[in-house]
Amino acid sequence: MITTVPTAPPTLPLPLVRLRLAPHGTLPRRIDGVWWPHSRDLLTQLPKMLAALPSAWGDITGVTVDAAAWSAAPGRMFVANQVVRLHKAPASPHAPDRVVLLSPGLGRWDLQVIPPDATEEAAALLTAAALDDRRPASAQKPGPRPRRRRQVRAAV
Repeated sequence: MITTVPTAPPTLPLPLVRLRLAPHGTLPRRIDGVWWPHSRDLLTQLPKMLAALPSAWGDITGVTVDAAAWSAAPGRMFVANQVVRLHKAPASPHAPDRVVLLSPGLGRWDLQVIPPDATEEAAALLTAAALDDRRPASAQKPGPRPRRRRQVRAAV
């Protein structure tokens, strides 16, 4: 007698985290990476993205997002056995769709967010533009201007 065992439905692979980080360099950058989430559901997308970050970035304890761009979310989330504070702020005209990650003692990282419904071609163009190393550092991350030293010539 032959017995057939019903086969389990095929499991769908988990979607990959679409995250590309800028190469580490000595010059400051305006954008540290690009994140292309699969949806605007912050509660499902953020933990996956945080898990994909390099360990050198440390424990991310604060995340600031554009309030209008994301679904409703609480002020705090428990991610990878730690509390992450969520700050929702209005989008800045200088940084329209950005996520800011804070790690105490290690720094701040700004990720440009590509809209989830963007096409592959549009996402590739946005990623390339955001991570373009050919732009001067002054155009990438605003900061205090370095002081110029005056050259003093000795009177002869």
